[in-house]
This record gives sequence, structure tokens and C-alpha cells, in this order.
Amino acid sequence: MEDKVERRVNSGKLFLRFSAFLFTLVAVILVGLNKQTKLIPIKLLANFPPVDVLVTAKWKYQPAFVYHMAATVIACSYAAVSLFVLIASKGGGKRGLASIILILDLVMVALLFSSSSAAGAVGVLGYTGNSHVQWHEVCSAFGKFCGQAAAAVVLSLFGAVAFLFLVAFKALEAHSNIPN
Repeated sequence: MEDKVERRVNSGKLFLRFSAFLFTLVAVILVGLNKQTKLIPIKLLANFPPVDVLVTAKWKYQPAFVYHMAATVIACSYAAVSLFVLIASKGGGKRGLASIILILDLVMVALLFSSSSAAGAVGVLGYTGNSHVQWHEVCSAFGKFCGQAAAAVVLSLFGAVAFLFLVAFKALEAHSNIPN
């Protein structure tokens, strides 16, 4: 009976790890393909008509999005490798391996939350602008770009939550094994 419960818990952990992999993989694809080019009218002088300028929005042009991309690629790669290692070692029964995976899971939580927060903050500026420093919102002109960036941030946050649940489950396991 206890063996069935353990198998279910292990398959649940593998599902969470696979979910983290999928969420981060789709986020990487969304960010990597995120580009939009538009003709934007720019008014140079008050009495003259605006000049149309071809402007391209790419994730590479914003350092927060570059950080988000790098962090999400790292988390996606780690999720794939750890999934393979855990399947190959039949659940990662070795204590040293389990400890390393736990620490790296925790690093992925921090990395994904910090990079998603940085990209999300830039995204909010894109949607709302900042009137105090005369930054205009750009998402009305680059709606596809902003929507795709927002989706990537949300997906990487889902990946971070999956890693967080893996860490929480490990903490609960450690707590339940401590004698009173």
C-alpha cells in the first residue's frame, strides 16, 4: 500500500518537473520569436505633418527581456536534464543527488521569479508609460509584441511555481521523516 502511495508521489513530482519544462520551453519560444515592426508617425515640428518611421520591437532591445530569456533558457535546460536524470535513476533515490536537485530547484525558483519580475516591470511600463519622466506607453502601437511578452512572463511564472511546489514537497517529506 505504501509503495503505491510512493509511486503516486514520485509520478506527481515527475509531472511537476515536466510541467516546469513545458512552461519554460513555451516561454522561451514566445520570447525568442517575439518581434513586431510597425510604421510609427513621429511629429518633429509642430507645424509640419508627422513623418512615418519604421520601428521594430525585439526582445533583444530590452535588457530585462534578455535577462528573462537567459534565465528561462537556463531553467528549461535544467528541467530537461533533471527530468532525464530522475527518470534514469528511477526516482533519484540517492541522497546526494536528491540534495543537489533540491538546491538547484530552489535556484530555479529564485531565477525565474526574479527574471519574470524584471520583465514584468518593463512590460507594465510598456502598457502604462510613466508620465513623471515623459515615457509614453508603447503597447498601443506594439500590441502583438506586448501580448506575447506578457504571455511568456506568465508561463515562466507557472514554471517557477512548479519548481516551488517541488521544493515544498521535498520540505514536507523531510519534515515528515523527522522523529518527534
